[in-house]
Amino acid sequence: MKRRALSVLAVALIVAAFGIVMVMRSRRSGAAAPPPPAQVRAPDSARVRVQVLNGTKVRGLARRATMLLRDRGFDVVETGTINDARDTTLVLDVSGHPDWANRVAKLFPPSRVQARTDSSRYLDIVVVLGASWRPPAQPFYP
Repeated sequence: MKRRALSVLAVALIVAAFGIVMVMRSRRSGAAAPPPPAQVRAPDSARVRVQVLNGTKVRGLARRATMLLRDRGFDVVETGTINDARDTTLVLDVSGHPDWANRVAKLFPPSRVQARTDSSRYLDIVVVLGASWRPPAQPFYP
């Protein structure tokens, strides 16, 4: 009887330890957030060129942001990584279109918008991803 109780206790401890490890892993990798509102889209009448920079230690975050932006009609023309780690996502309006920057910022809550007009660049918006942004869940294709 004691032996059975000990084995049940051992199994319960293993299951609890596995659960704790999975929770910690999801927190560290960034659990998926619900998708942003569907009405947030690029303007129909313009091509909005976006650069996405990963300002976190989470690999693949710029790719996930690129997928989200392209699904919403934005033209992501460049992606990359920067060494300056950020907590909050920064959306830079480099073309003088604050409406476009605000639309993009709604896709990356919480985020800040700053105007840094630069007429020599071919970009309209620069997104520097911060650690507080959680990408929406990806569809599962079995």
